[in-house]
Amino acid sequence: MYIRRHIEPVVTRIAERKPVVVLTGARQVGKSTMLREVYRGINYIALNRPLVRDSARANPSLFFDTYKPPIIVDEIQKAAELFDFIKDIVDEDASKGQFYLTGSQSLRLMKHVSDSLAGRAGVIKLLGMSMRELASLTYRLPFMPTTQHMEAVGNGANFDYGDIVSLIHKGGFPELHATQSEHYAWADFHSSYLQTYIEKDIRDVLNVQDESAFIKFVKAAASLTGTTLNLTTMAEICGKDVKTMRAWLSALESSGLVCLLEPYYNNLTKRLVKTPKLYFLDTGLACWLLGWNTPEQLVNGAMWGSIFETFVFTEVLKSYYNDGVVKPPLYYYRDTDKNEIDLLIEHGDTLHPIEIKASSDPTRSMVKAFRCLDNNPSKRVGPGAIICLAKERLPLTDRVWVLPVGMV
Repeated sequence: MYIRRHIEPVVTRIAERKPVVVLTGARQVGKSTMLREVYRGINYIALNRPLVRDSARANPSLFFDTYKPPIIVDEIQKAAELFDFIKDIVDEDASKGQFYLTGSQSLRLMKHVSDSLAGRAGVIKLLGMSMRELASLTYRLPFMPTTQHMEAVGNGANFDYGDIVSLIHKGGFPELHATQSEHYAWADFHSSYLQTYIEKDIRDVLNVQDESAFIKFVKAAASLTGTTLNLTTMAEICGKDVKTMRAWLSALESSGLVCLLEPYYNNLTKRLVKTPKLYFLDTGLACWLLGWNTPEQLVNGAMWGSIFETFVFTEVLKSYYNDGVVKPPLYYYRDTDKNEIDLLIEHGDTLHPIEIKASSDPTRSMVKAFRCLDNNPSKRVGPGAIICLAKERLPLTDRVWVLPVGMV
């Protein structure tokens, strides 16, 4: 069963403007499935097949004589020799929508795109399934805590508490939503996913000699989701040095498993923290890594608040990626007095503060840090929100709304 993706119109729009479309995202988030659904009937080549990959590397010019555009090339970074030939083809024939390239290692992929396809390619990022997609909502614009957004999204994804918890525990990989999977399939999927990720992605990028230490590192990243990045703590957990942690984190980030949320920083305010926050980008995989095998274990565990915050952040991030915004204007706020705002959305000269709470009864004290933004001379403060487990939208103050998580 194919579930329509909100990013589909973005792909079509970019294909009408560029000869090359580059789609990045973690392994198994549905990149090639979506492209094959949207562009049925055109050539599809998967470079994770050894014989095809060897042929592409050995004879790149013959490769495109055999497989003529328009063409979908999956895991293009595995045959970097093809990039220069793609450049030559589109320079000779600038027709739009000739090449659709996917890759799960964005760091290596984007280096080749920058070197060979600058100005010729449009880049899109895809994450796992969003609440909007699973609820079959037609609303596709990026999330904003404004009246216009709230009126447009209506009741949003009208899931009850149990549905939300189950979705957070299951995660966003399309395969887990395509069928009515039992619990064992959830565990088997994530176990296979981690092993495939290490064997097919990490060994291509990192020379990891100690696989058990790397698995500890991935689990450490899951356990620290929603917190300020601390490479020293991760190094202590894994028994490695900070330099190794930095390299491993870069690999996790480029393969779409984690995201670093940068702090909002204003040169006029020197007391702001400058360390990014770490977010694991699939809560289902995080739950499996941390041993929460049921939704009940998740909500009763010590990290329920952090996992809920992670889920909401990724939903907001998906709303921007699915609108074609590759670098969303998302930040967090923390100063040396320990005032913190979970999420800031920058829109022109306006900052929209967001607090995220796994609570159904938020209070005004939860948004007291919002006042820290009032002293910023270069930005005005727009409407803010607490995104939580409340059942309906309500005003908390004259500038802050209580929003159910389904309205993200």
